[in-house]
Amino acid sequence: MATLADKAHLPVYPPAASRPSFDTKPGPVTLIVFVGLLAAGLLYTAWSLVSDVTASGAQPSSWVPYLLLGVALLIALGFEFVNGFHDTANAVATVIYTHSLPPNLAVVWSGLFNFLGVLVSSGAVAFGIISLLPVELILQVGSGAGFAMVFALLIAAIIWNLGTWWLGLPASSSHTLIGSIIGVGIANALMHGRDGTSGVDWAQATKVGYSLLLSPLVGFGCAALLLLALRALVKNRALYEEPRGNTPPPWWIRGLLVLTCTGVSFAHGSNDGQKGMGLIMLILVGTVPITYALNRAMPAGETVKFVAVAELAQGAMSRSVPTSLPAASVPAARETLSTYLRTREFGPTVVPAVAMLAGSIAAQVRETGSLAALPANSVANVRNDMYLSAESLRLLDKSGAAKFDAETRSTLNAFRKELDDATRFIPLWVKVAVAIALGLGTMIGWKRIVVTVGEKIGKTHLTYAQGASAELVAMLTIGAADVYGLPVSTTHVLSSGVAGTMAANRSGLQWGTLRSLAMAWVLTLPAAMLLSGSLYWLFTKIF
Repeated sequence: MATLADKAHLPVYPPAASRPSFDTKPGPVTLIVFVGLLAAGLLYTAWSLVSDVTASGAQPSSWVPYLLLGVALLIALGFEFVNGFHDTANAVATVIYTHSLPPNLAVVWSGLFNFLGVLVSSGAVAFGIISLLPVELILQVGSGAGFAMVFALLIAAIIWNLGTWWLGLPASSSHTLIGSIIGVGIANALMHGRDGTSGVDWAQATKVGYSLLLSPLVGFGCAALLLLALRALVKNRALYEEPRGNTPPPWWIRGLLVLTCTGVSFAHGSNDGQKGMGLIMLILVGTVPITYALNRAMPAGETVKFVAVAELAQGAMSRSVPTSLPAASVPAARETLSTYLRTREFGPTVVPAVAMLAGSIAAQVRETGSLAALPANSVANVRNDMYLSAESLRLLDKSGAAKFDAETRSTLNAFRKELDDATRFIPLWVKVAVAIALGLGTMIGWKRIVVTVGEKIGKTHLTYAQGASAELVAMLTIGAADVYGLPVSTTHVLSSGVAGTMAANRSGLQWGTLRSLAMAWVLTLPAAMLLSGSLYWLFTKIF
């Protein structure tokens, strides 16, 4: 029999009368709508892909790359689907445990706003994720090694996400994917006889790492402070009480909680959905470059401006280079910039190499009159030259290694923007496909992690004020990260926010759960790295 001392340390679960009911099963109409939307999404994706390829005039010499493309797209959309049901709890746990919305309605509502969040996302996070990948694999993403990279990092992320979901642990999908990317980078470097640390953009990885490290601290601290501020400013006692039975809260509290749930769902879609979009674009560029490597929709007027800005940038960089340096060839310039992006070591040939590629790009686009008219055998090289030029200019600007005057810097920034407009684009159908996968994923398998967030972080039932504080902080944090192109963990922000409100309310914390969450947080990165690195080695042998 447990002693009084033992009982003092036992978690206080919500009484049965106030615990949400998870027994309601979806009806046949719901299942028909779900399957119908899933089928419609897949058909729309296939139809859009075929239409784009046909319109571009691409002539497949073999169906093998297209078969790999189909498999890769299914895996990428599968990752977003798993991401959806893995992260649903972040948005719906508080509205479910405060009885603001019934569980099934809450997940459908969350799925809808996840869908809308993906559709209006900027794309900044998508291309920020891609920049973590090894430069040589990005340039050769259509090769066997490129497919091995995509399959390895996606399958590793899915395996870890499913494992943590099965255990009911709110682990981070962002954390998992970034660990998978780093694992592939290290494995690729070691397999080519280089130091493993040379396979990763550590500056970008550090930036992302800071966002992943700080976001739980922000969630904990800000949610706790917000709850204390509410206590000081708002004296309505109903806000700080546990739900009584299954009765919904007063309308204004209910409205506040539904609003924050909506905001977190929307922010989650706009941030997490972009990771799948970035990887899908990488897959498309590698398999059908003539269709997706360059923005074929760029109008003729913009093309003229593009050529003019590229020529201005070439002239500005050429004037800043000592005349004693020998002129570089285009292949030599590509090698110079590939090495620069991999090693981050600036040398006197870097700026002339960017100038050489800028001139080459301008000449080819001027000759054809538009990006859409470039010959099929030139598209991949032009796209790679644009990528090398844009990333080199971005690194030069960040490091300050090259000393440019204000006018030259302005010209180079304009050129970099033109390069981004030509290469950093996401077709509408990609956004819709990812939105459907993420939105439908939120409606599946959500119970495990909802119970962890709602019952196993604090020792008392979640109050209305605690739920609103945690959700509001999560919504604002994720929204701010989306603006700055940083992939943060919705899971970490929300679960740490709930813990912060429990601490501020002196409700007590279940340290066993928190230790499990911390262990998952610590192990996610090395586990994902090991999984993806091993799979990359295996897949390179297969491909």
